[in-house]
Amino acid sequence: MKQYYKVDEWNIIEEGFDSSMHESSESIFSIGNGKMGQRAMFEEYYSGKSLEGTYIAGVYYPDKTRVGWWKNGYPEYFAKVLNSPNWLGVEIQIGNERLDLNVCKVRNFERKLDMQHALLSRKFIAAFPSGKEVEVTTERFVSRVDDELGCIRYSVKALNFNDTIICTTSINANVKNKDANYDEVFWDSIEEYIQGEKAFIGVRTKKLGFEVYEGFTSTYKKNGELFKLVPTATKKEKFVSFSVATALNENEIFEVQKYVSVVSSMYYSDAQLKHACNEKLDAALTKGYNQLLSEHAVDWEQLWEQCDVRISGDAAAQQAIRFNIFQLNQTYTGRDHRLNIGPKGFTGEKYGGSTYWDTEAYCIPFYLGTNHQKVARQLLQYRYNQLPKAIENAEKLGFKNSAALYPMVTMNGEECHNEWEITFEEIHRNGAIAYAIYNYINYTGDASYLWEGGSEVLIGIARFWAQRVHWSNHKKQYVMHGVTGPNEYENNVNNNWYTNYIACWCMQYAAQAINEVKEHYEKAYEALVVKTKLNEAEELKHWKHICDNMFYPQSDELNIFLQQEGYLDKEQILVADLDPKERPINQKWSWDRILRSCFIKQADVLQGLYFFEDHFDTHTLKSNFDYYEPRTVHESSLSPCVHSILAAKLGYEEKAYEMYLRTSRLDLDDYNHEAHEGLHITSMAGTWMSVIQGFGGMRVVNGKLHFAPMIPKQWASFSFNIRFRGRVVHVLIGKHELTIELLSGDKIEVVVNNTSYTISEKDSAHILHHSKPN
Repeated sequence: MKQYYKVDEWNIIEEGFDSSMHESSESIFSIGNGKMGQRAMFEEYYSGKSLEGTYIAGVYYPDKTRVGWWKNGYPEYFAKVLNSPNWLGVEIQIGNERLDLNVCKVRNFERKLDMQHALLSRKFIAAFPSGKEVEVTTERFVSRVDDELGCIRYSVKALNFNDTIICTTSINANVKNKDANYDEVFWDSIEEYIQGEKAFIGVRTKKLGFEVYEGFTSTYKKNGELFKLVPTATKKEKFVSFSVATALNENEIFEVQKYVSVVSSMYYSDAQLKHACNEKLDAALTKGYNQLLSEHAVDWEQLWEQCDVRISGDAAAQQAIRFNIFQLNQTYTGRDHRLNIGPKGFTGEKYGGSTYWDTEAYCIPFYLGTNHQKVARQLLQYRYNQLPKAIENAEKLGFKNSAALYPMVTMNGEECHNEWEITFEEIHRNGAIAYAIYNYINYTGDASYLWEGGSEVLIGIARFWAQRVHWSNHKKQYVMHGVTGPNEYENNVNNNWYTNYIACWCMQYAAQAINEVKEHYEKAYEALVVKTKLNEAEELKHWKHICDNMFYPQSDELNIFLQQEGYLDKEQILVADLDPKERPINQKWSWDRILRSCFIKQADVLQGLYFFEDHFDTHTLKSNFDYYEPRTVHESSLSPCVHSILAAKLGYEEKAYEMYLRTSRLDLDDYNHEAHEGLHITSMAGTWMSVIQGFGGMRVVNGKLHFAPMIPKQWASFSFNIRFRGRVVHVLIGKHELTIELLSGDKIEVVVNNTSYTISEKDSAHILHHSKPN
């Protein structure tokens, strides 16, 4: 862990240029708007190490799978969000010297991400080998108002010379994915063309035929005044540029404003793309840079009003929660049900940019609490639309009767992950899909989703679990062999407690959903039976028999659920006994050594206790937490938030705060030494959960909001807004008092520490509280 970036409540600030940190900073300072985004590469030429990344949501490539040996059932490809044409280019040349921060001497460097307005800026002084010095200021944004538009303002001041400045603006489609399995170039050129002072590139993916058009135009200023320069155009395969040259004397300032449009065949027919790209540029020029930035900034300010979490007395914690909320909101907007949330968002290539179970387990609560419920429902719709592919995935593995196995990794519903211990065995992901349906309905009260698709998904998942278990004559119970639980440091285990538990819960919930549709929506039930070929009496009876006779490994002596059979046979060493030089173990140990150890990558048993905490008494929660947390290395980004929430519930204030800082500053302080690969976007929702569900103690029970607050000693207070069933509720938690105000909507009944309060619109309740005892 290291604190490299300056602590500031609304900004991420890098002071001083350290080339060894540049790739990590490219991740940290990434920007996006839900439809596109990019890493924080420099606009000007840079010869040092850099991971270029410009990404367009929904545009992907089926890169051929690369494995050491093939196994039946392996997917043929790994889907990857593509590194798309780079539209940043603003190259600067003074005389015959090119501005390159890997060559020039750099001082007074500052890179800043203004999270309140989603604006990335830099300023620095660069000294060329000749001794000439320039002062550079830049800023750029990708518009949230028009999500197919990006803008750059780049200015250069001559500090100690009179010479010629040459500015070359460009789009470069000669790009590659660093993670390409066979170093393949994924793009073919359609065309490059110049239209007056606008330049365009059209490209098409070599497979699937996604088309993207990018265009740009620029305006120029000297000393703040617009002036006309006649650019020289260059056009070659996958590259277009304009170059201008002008005299720049000491203390004069040259500025270029670059407008970029990015459109894809996700939203336009092939015939429309060129016209749409051109129209976007014309509209941008009409408004101008300042108006575009102002509209974008206002939109972000309004967004923050509904989703901000305010922490008083702890600037590092405040900065961290805003950083996580910011990244989530610039990654996913809910405007398109075909899109989902990749684990790295628009910040890197790792994990291919595809959808994992992280969305259902971690992101759904964030979007439920901070957005209109239709946003979370879009995420459910995404999975419903892919149900036929989930059934195909199961069929490939030998399952029948329309059993559904949702993929571990996907873009279109097909499984595209090719590590056998994950692809075939980390099947608990199916449970997260079902749990998200329950979570949505429990939170919103919108049971209509059950007969509008949800029950079909639940039936497919229940059928999978019913076929995945088998009867053990030895145990006289149902068992499940050959699985990988959430703890991926254990593979091919038998009777992983969490997987067995959530499998039975899924079958029980599917039966409940069927009965609810049957009781309340007769026509929908009849259609459901026909569509799924449901044999209700036989199937539900079988599911119940499995659930009544499932084997769950446990230790009565320790009063814990065993992560899997044989876990206690491992050498029981605590994380505290590890040499810090051997951390993280996934970078220091062989896989064989990890698999033989007792160490846990992320919440496993505790994941189940988090989902189903109301199924267990406090003593059971405590004994399992006390046993498993000291054995957990938290080398998954998904781990600390679950531990923080459970620790807060159990009254472990210091542990809850420690885990909150770890989840919230995971990337800012690079706990796992991997920020250069991209940020952990999906786990960032867990940071929000740590505050709201952890320290706020918020739960939804029987259709009511419940709070059981705990405030860390480092905080003076914290507050947040919650959207709940058509209402907006503001919650302020101080050292000894909790204030709940109903900002909008019908009166609401809330429960605080088991006492009920009814609050009307524009009214509030002030409630004394004390933190949970340790």
